[in-house]
Amino acid sequence: MGITLGFAGTVGNTPLIRLRGVSEETGCEILGKAEFMNPGGSVKDRAARAIVADAEQRGELRPGGTVVEGTAGNTGIGLAHVCNERGYRCIIVMPDNQSPEKYRLLEMLGAELYKVPAVPYSNPNQYQKVSQRLAGSLRNAIWANQFDNPINRHAHLTTTGPEIWEQTNGKVSAFVASSGTGGTLAGTSEYLKSRNRDVRCVLADPPGSSLYEFVRNGTLMSTGGGSITEGIGIARITVNFKDAPVDDAVHIEDGETVHFVYRLREEGLFVGSTSGINVAAAVRVARELGPGHTIVTVLCDGGAKYQSRLFNREWLESKGLAAHAVPARRNEPITLENVLVA
Repeated sequence: MGITLGFAGTVGNTPLIRLRGVSEETGCEILGKAEFMNPGGSVKDRAARAIVADAEQRGELRPGGTVVEGTAGNTGIGLAHVCNERGYRCIIVMPDNQSPEKYRLLEMLGAELYKVPAVPYSNPNQYQKVSQRLAGSLRNAIWANQFDNPINRHAHLTTTGPEIWEQTNGKVSAFVASSGTGGTLAGTSEYLKSRNRDVRCVLADPPGSSLYEFVRNGTLMSTGGGSITEGIGIARITVNFKDAPVDDAVHIEDGETVHFVYRLREEGLFVGSTSGINVAAAVRVARELGPGHTIVTVLCDGGAKYQSRLFNREWLESKGLAAHAVPARRNEPITLENVLVA
């Protein structure tokens, strides 16, 4: 693979994995872009690298500077890695309802972490708005602004989309992904449609989000309830999502999301809830299109960040979702009394 230039040089060029079970069931090739294999563990490494590089090139981020961001976790983790590599201070503001593993990981990476109450975007103390004001109060600091910084979308237009096109030899029928900032779905869809306008681009949306209704009917209306997914499904149109070439949307309930997370584990893939919703939606699209098509989706991050929730039976039971989790295969318990040396 050659020699890369530090953390930033190892971001991207992730493999496409054939998802055997769902491919055989649908008669389509359902492929997962293995973004959990990025060095910071998620698809958000792409945006983090691009945002910092752009700020440096424009002279907004100078040596010894500070990067501030409001995030559900993964973009903050990517930024913490990039800041460590480039010598910047990293300050992360997060809502207080995310998985504990993300908080611990950010702290281990040396980021300064501030948790604020989870409130609607209309509230001035919503985590993104707090991070914006915090960045404005510091010298030589930038606000990464992943939701409305178009560099996020551009990163996927110039990397994720071209990679998928090359890896499928241009034979991709549909691209399916959920949306938080909108960068991955919009940027990748824009590139794929620039190569073939017939590529079907579909949003996977969780309960409580307003994007499903927006794509389907042009109105921002919540589907009601809430979701266990983190970092996706919002109630506004970001700069990155604006005018995204999305053809359709699929609403996926949390039970389906959990089901597919655990099915992927049976294939050796340990991923988070966003990967589950993406695969669930890809299966839905594959069935609509019929056998013989190639559907690409995104395996956004690994499951280790969700140990205390998504992979915690008691937590799933508290959410009424335990029945959707396929239990791990178990053999008869082994006792070591007969094989231990006295």
